[in-house]
Amino acid sequence: MVGQSGEPIDRAAFEIGRYEADQAVVLAVSGEVDMLNAPRLAEAIHAALATGPTALIVDLSKVEFLASAGMSVLVAAQAEVVPPTRFAVVAEGAATSRPMKLVGIDTTIALYRTLDSALAGAADE
Repeated sequence: MVGQSGEPIDRAAFEIGRYEADQAVVLAVSGEVDMLNAPRLAEAIHAALATGPTALIVDLSKVEFLASAGMSVLVAAQAEVVPPTRFAVVAEGAATSRPMKLVGIDTTIALYRTLDSALAGAADE
C-alpha cells in the first residue's frame, strides 16, 4: 500500500516499549517480528537482561506476525537468562501463541495469555 506522498505505508510498524512493573522489566512489542525486526528484539532483550531484573517479560499481545526468526530470538533469550532472573512471554492467539505451541516453544518458555498472569507467575516463582 502506498500513501499520498508515494511512500509505502507500514501497516505493522515494529515497536518495542520498555517499562517496569512489579519489579519486572516488560518489553511491549507491537507489529511484525520477522527476520528484519528480530535483531532489534534481540538487542532490546540483551539490554534488559544486562540490568539484572527480577523478571523479564516479553509482551507479544500486540504482535501481528511472529516469524521463526522472532521465535529463535525468544529461545536464545531463554537460554541466556541467569537465575534469579525469570523469563516469560505473553502471547495469545493465532499470530503468536499458536506458532509457538506448534513448534513446541511453550515447553521451554513460560507462556502466559495476559501480562497480569505473567507478572503473577514471575512473582510466584
